[in-house]
Amino acid sequence: MEIDVLGPPYERHTIDLGTDDEGPVVATLVRRRADRPSRRAVLYVHGFVDYFFQTHLADFFVERGWDFYALDLRKYGRSLLPHQTPNFARSLTDYFPELDEAARIIREEDGHDQMLVSGHSTGGLITSLWSHARQGQGVIDGLFLNSPFFDFNVPWVVKRPLMAAVVGVSGRTPYRRIPTASLGLYGESLHTDHRGEWTYDLAWKPIAGFPVTTGWLNAIRRGQRRLRAGLSIDAPVMVACSTRTFRGRAWSEDVRISDVVLDVEHIVRWAPRLGPRVTIARFDGGIHDLTLSGKEVRAEVFRELARWVDAFLPAPGTPEIDVPPPPEDRTDDKTQATA
Repeated sequence: MEIDVLGPPYERHTIDLGTDDEGPVVATLVRRRADRPSRRAVLYVHGFVDYFFQTHLADFFVERGWDFYALDLRKYGRSLLPHQTPNFARSLTDYFPELDEAARIIREEDGHDQMLVSGHSTGGLITSLWSHARQGQGVIDGLFLNSPFFDFNVPWVVKRPLMAAVVGVSGRTPYRRIPTASLGLYGESLHTDHRGEWTYDLAWKPIAGFPVTTGWLNAIRRGQRRLRAGLSIDAPVMVACSTRTFRGRAWSEDVRISDVVLDVEHIVRWAPRLGPRVTIARFDGGIHDLTLSGKEVRAEVFRELARWVDAFLPAPGTPEIDVPPPPEDRTDDKTQATA
């Protein structure tokens, strides 16, 4: 590990992923240790046009005794190399090797017994598919999804016929750019240079976003269809999102209290397809990245997350609550004895 761009106590490790058709590929694992040795760790995975910069999220977990890790996926943030198309992928399974290696480092090299995975937006879709693929292997102990990208926030005519036509050529021209709506309103609501309170690298997370390609669009579309067909994640899952979706095209103060990127009703609709133990939490006034919402809202997000973690991911060694069996049905007993 070497010192990260965030400075101490953040460290980073470069994961060599070989080469693809654009050249060398890497991912970057960022680590921040808790003040005391811990056997518990959280692995955070960012969204599209994103990377890890949310140090207050790390603060939350470290203060609760968790070691914090964040993975900048290939072609994102710290892992974006000069010869690469930003954020490009042909399949969401392309990200499984760096997730596997991050999990190996966390569990085997750093000796953690428990791992919570936290995914935001596209990271929420990717980690859901990965968690399903690794079921039964004891890799993931819990999954927290912050506004996961389960569906496209576009009209039906765009989502079905037009999108199908576009992705139909993705095999021949995967790097072809597609005209899409800008993420400018969302970016403006976040960055201190505009209307927000957060500072981050605009080369890695530009205000208007990166161009969308046919290859990436097809990868997302196939991943979403797989999820909506039903997954079997064998760890408890918490799905969190806002209570409202922003529908405008020009700036208004509603941008600060709504999800500008996704339709939150899609998230709620598809969340039960993840597995048998899914908790849904909605936050009034939340934005797309709930942890970047206004101060009061993000405080409520962290309170609810803490409650869920305490309930579903108790610290290793915590005695399990002995639930007594249901009372015997005396009527059935007497009936059977008479018979």
